This record gives sequence, structure tokens and C-alpha cells, in this order.
Amino acid sequence: MTIRRVTEFEEFSTCWPDDQLKAKGLVADIRKVVNVKDSFTRLQQEQEAERRKRQTAQREKEAAAVERRRRYQTLQGELSALFQMSNPQQRGIALEALLNKIFAVDGLSIREAFVLRREDGQAAEQIDGAVELDGSQYAVEVKWWSEPLGRPVVSEHLVRIFNRAEVRGLMISASGFTQPAIDECRTSLTHRVMVLGEVHELLLLLEQERDIANWLREKVRRATLDKRPLTIFGLDF
Repeated sequence: MTIRRVTEFEEFSTCWPDDQLKAKGLVADIRKVVNVKDSFTRLQQEQEAERRKRQTAQREKEAAAVERRRRYQTLQGELSALFQMSNPQQRGIALEALLNKIFAVDGLSIREAFVLRREDGQAAEQIDGAVELDGSQYAVEVKWWSEPLGRPVVSEHLVRIFNRAEVRGLMISASGFTQPAIDECRTSLTHRVMVLGEVHELLLLLEQERDIANWLREKVRRATLDKRPLTIFGLDF
């Protein structure tokens, strides 16, 4: 008879009368020992399951970190390669496409470049892209010019966002901005959030594997609180 069967024993009438109480007591003691062992076994099993769960979660976390690092290094290489392109038009188109991938690496919702057309089919307006962060929509404009962007170019983007209810603006330049352009954006902050950034910031963010979403959050915070539409990562924060 196995130990398990002993614990299930309920019929003591076959025992000698004087041995029945003793038998019941022995069976009860065995049950206690078995129950303790079973509880210990279950505890061990639960601990082992929890340990395997933590190991799996840690492996997934490490794999995600490796993949994220690989994506950042790839994007950094692609962005660095743009500095070697001599054709401005091709470089601008490549930058627009790459910008979408850079924003997507940290899970920002992306809408790629699109063109608004009039009824006759002619292009009325082109937007390089849009991102969503913390429930807010940002119309994105990116420029790779040889000279800093001036007030007229920035004003065009401001018109785009003012024509859209609740939409915010983000403009990224490879050549910086003139002071009048920055001042124009500062004035607009009274009515609408508008932030400025530079391509070199993106390159530094990718090199340091920093969160792109947090970069934009910090820019928005400094724009709205400090009235500074242009703050530079690595210099101002």
C-alpha cells in the first residue's frame, strides 16, 4: 500500500478493536506529513514557475534592448550617410522618409508625407508628415538647406498649423534658424505650440540611444513654459 493510499484509508473496522484508535491516529499523522510535503512541493513548483517567468521576461527585455540598439545604429548610419549626398532634392526626400523611421523607433504614431489637392487636382499644400505624442498631433516640416531657415519659411508652416484646430507644429532644419524665424515662433506660442529642432540633434539622439519621444516632450515643455521654441539637445538639456 502506497503512502497516498494510506492517507485515503477510512475503514478501520478490520483492525483489532484495541488498535482502531491507534490506527486512526497513525493515519492522521501520515496525512499531516503528506499535506506538508504536498504544500512544500506546490510552493517549490510555484517558485520555479515564477523563476522561469522572470527569466523569460529578462531574456525578452535583453532581446528588445539589443534590437533597439541595432535599429538606432542603423538609423544613425542612414542619417550620417545623408551628409554625403550632393543632390539636395534627393537628400530632402530621403530625409523625409528617414524621419518617419526615426520617430517610429520609439513607438510614436506616424503619418507619412501627404499632399492636399484642390478640386482641379493641383497640389494646394504638402506636409512632410505628422506624429502623435501624448494625444496631441504635430504637423512636421523638415528642411535641408544650405542657409538657416528664415521667417518666411517658418511662417508658412505656422499657417498650416493655425489652419488646423488643435494641431501643433514641429519644424526640423539641417542648417538652423535665423533669429527672426525663432522670434516669429515665440510670438505664436501665445496661441499654438510650435517647436523647432535641428538634424544634428537627431544624430546625437541616435548616437546616445536616447528616447525620441522624450526629446520632443522636453522641447514642448521648454517652449510652453519658458517661451523658447528652439532649445538644443546636448546644449540646453
